[in-house]
Amino acid sequence: MGARKLFLNKIEQEAFNEEDELSIELESCRILPFGNYSTPEVAWEIKDSESDNYTTLGTNGNFTLVKGKAKSRKSFFINLAISKAIGGTLFNNRLRCPLQKGESVVLYFDTEQSKHHVQLSVKRICSQSKTEAPTNLKTYGLRSRNIESRLELIEHSISTTSNLSFVVIDGIKDLVTSVNDERESSMVASKLLEWSEKHNIHIIVVLHENPSSDKARGHLGTELVNKAETTITIELDRKDNTISTVSPFSCRNMSFEPFAFRIDDNGIPQIIEDYAVAKKASKIKVSLLDLSDDDKFIILQDAFKGVTELGYSHLVLAIQSVVEAKDIQGKGEKKVKELITKSKIQGWLIQESQGKPYKLGFTSMQGHGAGDYISPCPTAPVHR
Repeated sequence: MGARKLFLNKIEQEAFNEEDELSIELESCRILPFGNYSTPEVAWEIKDSESDNYTTLGTNGNFTLVKGKAKSRKSFFINLAISKAIGGTLFNNRLRCPLQKGESVVLYFDTEQSKHHVQLSVKRICSQSKTEAPTNLKTYGLRSRNIESRLELIEHSISTTSNLSFVVIDGIKDLVTSVNDERESSMVASKLLEWSEKHNIHIIVVLHENPSSDKARGHLGTELVNKAETTITIELDRKDNTISTVSPFSCRNMSFEPFAFRIDDNGIPQIIEDYAVAKKASKIKVSLLDLSDDDKFIILQDAFKGVTELGYSHLVLAIQSVVEAKDIQGKGEKKVKELITKSKIQGWLIQESQGKPYKLGFTSMQGHGAGDYISPCPTAPVHR
């Protein structure tokens, strides 16, 4: 009986320890209303064509999905992004990765092309970045490996690479046996979320669209669109197939302005200035109150364009006008007033006393995280 009692006590203790471990893990996932959760750092962004403002394409801790039909030049666009991620300057006065430094490492995995064609892509990246042999770019061709090996090698590389900041997987479909396998699709999407958050990096993945629609292929495409911070569509211009257009399909941040590029005589993509991309109705619009703090403040800046102060009713109308122009959901009076209330709490808007007009609290979001109280600082430098 003594041995039996000891055995039962051991079983009970093990069950208690397991429950305790789960409680600890659950507590580590808890989000508090007064927690200090800083705004994610911008991984890559694009400059507006008619202003000095930048629109976020992706942030650290998240991933971007790039989709398009076959031969729409998705890989050329990816090469362009990588050339900026390894520390290149502002590309064509539009695209940049503001946090990238010379020591920041970029991992580039290609699952589809032969070694020869992957090397051509690397040479194109070197030419774009004006670097003969960038030491902070590690490129791997995984076409000859099986599915399990590809996934294992990518995870190992992400986990063991120091100073990692950016990862590109050109051919995410080759990490599953079928794009319609629900279990595998969910697993891959979860891996992307895990890797990006755990290592505080940004990941870009590429997937083909269905031949007969603009939807990303299969259940995998559905999972990735739902989980991605930004989904970008690359397509050939209908009137000139030497031109590829880049448009937002869905964004958690503010949608960026569509643009176009073509390949020059040296095989390098170049952004076309003053090119009007035909606009399509957005499949998923971002909501006003779901925007990042940076994007909310840009809306306030645009509302105050040309003026230093606004009365409450005029401020509501000005914000509604900006929200409508940017094609954002939530231009109703209730949501706009909620934004104004939050902006006062955050110090983004200042009102000296009840009934007095509103002024911008500062001119920069730089260094201010979500949840931080921001004191008025009218002399701060303009953000980005």
